[in-house]
Amino acid sequence: MIHKVSYSFGELTLDMNYLSAMLGFPDGVLPEPFDQYVAEAIQEAESLCDIRGAFCFPQKSEFIAGNSCISLDGITFGIGKTVAKELRNSTSVALFICTASDGISLRSKELLTGENPVLGYILDTLGSMIVETATDQLQKEIRQIALSQDLSITNRYSPGYCKWSVADQHKLFSFFPPNCCGISLTDSALMYPIKSVSGMIGLGKEVKYREYTCNLCSQVECFHRNHTMKNGL
Repeated sequence: MIHKVSYSFGELTLDMNYLSAMLGFPDGVLPEPFDQYVAEAIQEAESLCDIRGAFCFPQKSEFIAGNSCISLDGITFGIGKTVAKELRNSTSVALFICTASDGISLRSKELLTGENPVLGYILDTLGSMIVETATDQLQKEIRQIALSQDLSITNRYSPGYCKWSVADQHKLFSFFPPNCCGISLTDSALMYPIKSVSGMIGLGKEVKYREYTCNLCSQVECFHRNHTMKNGL
C-alpha cells in the first residue's frame, strides 16, 4: 500500500536560524540586504512549491550476512556497513520519497543566471530546506504509524550517503508507481525535480532514533552536515 501525503507551505515550520546558518550567518542575524532577500524568497517559495510525498512498507525485510545489505521483498539493497549498523534491530522498514516540485529550482536557476543571483542562491538554499522540512513531517507520520504498533523508528537514510550507492535509487523507486508525486529518475539515478529526497527508515521495538550522525559520514555536500559543521555541532 502506498501512503501519499501533501503539505501546504504554511504547514511547514521553517527554522530561520537554520536558514541563516546555511547562508553563512550562524548567529541567526541576517544583515541588510539579506533579510530583505530572504523575505522575498519566502514569498516566492510559497507560490512555487507543490510539496508531495509518499511512503510504503515492504512486506518482508531481511539483513544479509555481513550486515552490509538488506533484502526487501526479494530486492537486495547494498546499504553499506554504516547504514546497516544504524538500522540494526529493525524488524521492518519504510521507504519514502518527497519533493518540493520543480518550480522553486527553475526559478532559482533563472535568477542565478540572470538579474538577481543572490536571490537565486537564497531561493535554492530555501528549496533544500523546504524539502527536508517536509520530509521531517513525513517522517513524523511514519513514526505515528510505528507507535500505533508499539514500535520505534530510526532516523532516515538515503542512497548516495554513507557509502550507500546512489544506483539503489532505481530499486527504491520500483516500490512506487512511475512518476509518483511527480518524481522521476535519470539513468544515472538522479532525482527530478532536484529538490527531492528519498530513503529508508527502520522500524522495530529495539531500534534507536539518533539525530544526524555527521561524524559517520564523509558526504561534504549534505544539507544537514553543512549546517552542523558551521554550528560546531
